Amino acid sequence: MLYQVSHGSKSFGADTIFEDIQFEIKGNEKVTIVGRNGCGKTTFLKCLCGEMSFDKGTVSMENNTTIGYLSQKQIEDDERTVEETLEKVFEPIFQIEEKMHELERMMQKDSSDRILSQYAQLQEEYESLNGYQWESEMMNVFTRFGFTKEDLKRPIKEFSGGQKTRIAFVRLLLSKPDILLLDEPTNHLDLETIEWLEGYVRNYPKAVVIVSHDRMFLDHTTDVVYEIEYGKMQRYVGNYTSFVEQKRNDIERRESAYRRQQKEIERLETLIEKFRYKKNKAAFAQSKIKYLDRMEKIDPVQHSDDRSFHAHFKPEIKGGERVLDVKDLVIGYDHPLSTINLEIHRQNRIAVIGPNGTGKSTFVKTIMGLVSPLSGSYLYGHQITKGYFDQQLAQFSSSKTVLEELWDDYPDLDRTTIRSVLGQFLFSADDVFKTVNVLSGGEKVRLSLAKLLLQHSNFLILDEPTNHLDIPGKEALEDALKEFTGTILFVSHDRYFISQIATGILELEDGKSSFYPLTYKEYEETKKGTVEQVREKEEVKVEKPKVRSKETVQREIKKIEEKITEVEECLEDRRALRFEEEYYQDYQKMNILNEEIDDIHNELAHLYEEWEQLNEEFSA
Repeated sequence: MLYQVSHGSKSFGADTIFEDIQFEIKGNEKVTIVGRNGCGKTTFLKCLCGEMSFDKGTVSMENNTTIGYLSQKQIEDDERTVEETLEKVFEPIFQIEEKMHELERMMQKDSSDRILSQYAQLQEEYESLNGYQWESEMMNVFTRFGFTKEDLKRPIKEFSGGQKTRIAFVRLLLSKPDILLLDEPTNHLDLETIEWLEGYVRNYPKAVVIVSHDRMFLDHTTDVVYEIEYGKMQRYVGNYTSFVEQKRNDIERRESAYRRQQKEIERLETLIEKFRYKKNKAAFAQSKIKYLDRMEKIDPVQHSDDRSFHAHFKPEIKGGERVLDVKDLVIGYDHPLSTINLEIHRQNRIAVIGPNGTGKSTFVKTIMGLVSPLSGSYLYGHQITKGYFDQQLAQFSSSKTVLEELWDDYPDLDRTTIRSVLGQFLFSADDVFKTVNVLSGGEKVRLSLAKLLLQHSNFLILDEPTNHLDIPGKEALEDALKEFTGTILFVSHDRYFISQIATGILELEDGKSSFYPLTYKEYEETKKGTVEQVREKEEVKVEKPKVRSKETVQREIKKIEEKITEVEECLEDRRALRFEEEYYQDYQKMNILNEEIDDIHNELAHLYEEWEQLNEEFSA
């Protein structure tokens, strides 16, 4: 067992977060922790890594186990460059390298077996730490997160908060702890990076524990799911989809067992009541009473906490068939990001996707009139009313209560209507008197969606609407948008959400746009097919070698044979040097000589292969 928590509990004051939980990690398992916002997932991760401690319970782990935690906090401000920060991860490699150089200097005077053995041991350790490839590995991971080679030379303090978080992520991945703890790792990553990260996590040679609301990411990476619900933790083997199915079946089985036991108890109690006062049946009744007392009672099934908002977005007017025409629209600020052409018709649901920095959010801000286009045009259709959700504006601050915040935006509505709408978004009873400033990220999103609902727009323009929502919240929004009879244009990095909603895909890449009137699954299949077609075309382009005369081929054979003779003589000369005192007493020179001999062997193998091919051509 790599790591184990037995009977773990954690409370904050009178609030119990979780209690008496069992948790374990075996080998290189990929483990996911799921549950509603506020159930204690992040608190549990902090207890695992030592940032916090369990109030009760025991923790066991293998000796020298290292744990790395990617929190939702950004990396600290620093005068150091990114390169200096990341290279600290490779200090063990640099230390071994220095020891190897020291031994190499010693070998110039003393090439004893003891020193050679030490050197060989260090070399083996150096290779196990990927010492020869550390720099290329660093560059690969760093650039995968949307950075450039030049960014390595910039001080940490020059980067934005989101960029610092990604740099911290890169540093953590490069450190390769025995247990990698990831809290919402796909936040702020584009689709391409998320897909790369999936492969990285899936192939990570050690254990990973993930907290995430990205259902497709969890399906593609997870071996085991732990759910925290009502302060308890339950283990399920399989990915997220498997967990959902297992949980549903488990609830059905327990409900069935509970119903059967209740019927049996009712039957026994009827018998007891019938015979307990009859002399000849009293013993029988007493035996049934004892049986009932010994029976292990099944508790009523505590149903999942599946409370979620139930929104019904209804357009006030239908609007025209043609919703939006975008022609040669160049978007950007100080320089162009993308040129977009697009036609949107009523009831289209268009997902805008593409790498970070291609202008997805800039596009929606431009068509909302918040950013001026650099050139081109866009035109809305007849009676099109717009409703806009902005991922950043949704995280607003206010000293108003929830009730005041919504009512001030819609003062003509009565209190009952406002309370009813807030209730749809899970703001009930005293929740409506909370100030906006104390709301969680998910609660602020729900309040922003409540404002959007009251606009009764027929064209919803949504920029990352699922950020900060837990899985039940995402599912509720999916249900609401599927029922919406108007038109939707939305930006999202959540592939599962896109696959549930989109009827078309607008892809921004390399400064231009491409529209696919397809579902996300069809889009993926098309893109995959396009890549395969390109490969097939490249294969077709390979020209067959022209037929040459036998005289030409014979001349080529003769040249190759002469070259082979020349290289074989060179090989014998280099082999002979192994017996020279100058070489066998000098470890470094002997290493260089052996490398040269290997190179000559490779060259000979290539020449012989070419000679055989020419002879086959001559004989044909």
